[in-house]
Amino acid sequence: MSNQRTKVESGFADLVGILMFVLLSPLLLAYLVFRSASALCLNSAVWLSWCAGGRFVLFVHSDSPVWRDYISEVIQPRLGTRAIYLNWSERSRWKRSLPVLVFRHYAGHKEFNPMAIVFRPFHRTRCFRFFEPFHEHKRGKTEVLAKMEADFFSVVDEISNSPGNPASATNH
Repeated sequence: MSNQRTKVESGFADLVGILMFVLLSPLLLAYLVFRSASALCLNSAVWLSWCAGGRFVLFVHSDSPVWRDYISEVIQPRLGTRAIYLNWSERSRWKRSLPVLVFRHYAGHKEFNPMAIVFRPFHRTRCFRFFEPFHEHKRGKTEVLAKMEADFFSVVDEISNSPGNPASATNH
């Protein structure tokens, strides 16, 4: 009898699972459509307003002593005017703006600071999360940050030097 009851319980659980899937599928589909549409709108706005002017990076940082000096002395001078900057430490003063909307869309809830979001028209948006590499750097493992930084600037320099990019004509 216990074997028969297990089959009934198993069948009932399968039925509940199928019903849940059928009922929740429209919600999941609506979420995916909304998320894709918002990404398309944000990317289009960035391409038209930032990329057309030679800016294609949103760089988010904070005043943390773990990375503040390194970012201000190494990363920001090298990025120059190719980036829009948001300081997480000043978020209480942020107004609703394109950079803030972009950050909130792409950042997620973990390891979003420091972070670089790189845009290239009609290409996938790339996110570089520097949080863990900076903490590894603090522990003496400098190669993790060096690799992340090299990968990031490889993409940035490739975009900067691509034909037709306004950034290639400006002084970085």
